[in-house]
Amino acid sequence: MTATRTTTADRQFISPPGETLEHNVPRMMAEAARRLGPAPAIVFEGAETSWRDFDERVSRVANGLIALGLERNDKVAILAGSTPEAVTTYFGAVRAGACAVPLSAMATPEQLARMIDDCDARVLFLSAGMRPLVEAALAGFGKIRPGGLIAYDFEAAGWTGFEAWLAAQETGDPDLDHRPGDDFNLIYSSGTTGVPKGIVQNHGMRNFHVQRMTKAGIAAGNVTLVSTPLYSNTTLVAMIPALAQGGTVVLMRKFNAHEFLVLAEKHRVSHAMLVPVQYQRILAEPYFDRYDLSAFQLKLSTSAPLRAAVKRDILDRWPGRLVEVYGLTEGGGSTVLDASAFPDKLASVGRPAEGAEIHVIDEAGNILPAGEIGEVVGRSFGFMTGYYKRPDLTDAIVWRDAAGRPFLRTGDMGRFDEDGFLFLLDRIKDMIISGGFNVYAADLESVLEQHDAVADVAVIGIPDERWGETPLALVVRKPGSTIGAEELRAWANERLGKAQRVGRLEFRDDLPRSTIGKILKRELRQQYLAAAG
Repeated sequence: MTATRTTTADRQFISPPGETLEHNVPRMMAEAARRLGPAPAIVFEGAETSWRDFDERVSRVANGLIALGLERNDKVAILAGSTPEAVTTYFGAVRAGACAVPLSAMATPEQLARMIDDCDARVLFLSAGMRPLVEAALAGFGKIRPGGLIAYDFEAAGWTGFEAWLAAQETGDPDLDHRPGDDFNLIYSSGTTGVPKGIVQNHGMRNFHVQRMTKAGIAAGNVTLVSTPLYSNTTLVAMIPALAQGGTVVLMRKFNAHEFLVLAEKHRVSHAMLVPVQYQRILAEPYFDRYDLSAFQLKLSTSAPLRAAVKRDILDRWPGRLVEVYGLTEGGGSTVLDASAFPDKLASVGRPAEGAEIHVIDEAGNILPAGEIGEVVGRSFGFMTGYYKRPDLTDAIVWRDAAGRPFLRTGDMGRFDEDGFLFLLDRIKDMIISGGFNVYAADLESVLEQHDAVADVAVIGIPDERWGETPLALVVRKPGSTIGAEELRAWANERLGKAQRVGRLEFRDDLPRSTIGKILKRELRQQYLAAAG
């Protein structure tokens, strides 16, 4: 079996594909299990899974997948909530040398069908609550191997029960060699209405994340509270290092601010990775200050810029360090702001992380000095293999410096100050981050444009107290149309994934455009940004 590559863009970022990783994530977790035995690895809704039992179940999944005929880099799709079974499957797939593909429950059935087909899934693990999302398309999943439909918590014709399947497998660790270029997982950037865009992350990238998080303070004995979904890279960046180092992971099936505080106090949680909207909701809890959060050592924030005022509130009221991480699922470079150490830089996203190189470039690709605004580009050892089966899209986001070294184009506008701190200003492609998840305006616009009453439309992100940002659709109706705003919004939302919903819809007589016909979204946003301060 050989490692496959999607693009050549990353060859200078990772070790050669033929080199074996001695300290890979599956091996580190197996070593942790031998060390820790009866200590808890996973805590979920009051039940603990010991390291010994967790490791055995991960090996059973791995051996079961190998018995089904899966080979290196074959894709294993997982559509379930944040449960121990889903986590076990994820790491079992990786241990088997396969590639885990956690899928979003926020996508529509049509989007999920495209994703499962696009990733060439050989096995699909499914929970009962997700059945309506895929059952209508099951007949079209021709790449699934015989016996490759596995049900976590339901019985149905054609499906194999997870626990019975697991019990029939060998318990020994297959102990495969894992190469830096081997696929670790594939994450879809969003549930899009067009062709899905799968981000392939390899073992070299994940090992880099483990090393970086270890230096940040992740260690054996830590207790990490995971409250974001398994299909989010936000979750994986925190959970993988926590388990690789032999920590305990407390899983939340679904985020709830009050329950987060209860679990944090009960389990003496030391670490958490949260998105900004979660911080806002937690801090807004009426009895926040009554909970004992003194065990916290490190709180991480990512997925969207954390407002300076919220950072100050966290520093004032929540024990432990606060570190903001800016970066993309695709990788490239990242920045880190230790808010506790730099309280005068809270409006920034920090300095380039160790091992990262970040620049701001102009439209011609020239590197700009401090103070000037341009597109943020970055490189590090944390770089995706590429967009799955889309080398054209991969090459399109690569910028090369004068030495020919590849950098990832982030699509974000920013500037550096004189001290080397990066300040983000806007997103070139008008991506909206709502509740920590990426929403692309073009997807919402393409749906709204299908309605007979719509003559013109622009979707922008506006500030929202609950979600951080919410999509606002500005629509020009066709002459004679009398459709109401709420009626049109509901029509569009029925055709969009849950994470893509239009938050508000307003009618306009026209939309401002440039001399070449491009809608001026910055101008549209300005009044809403001003109103929000």
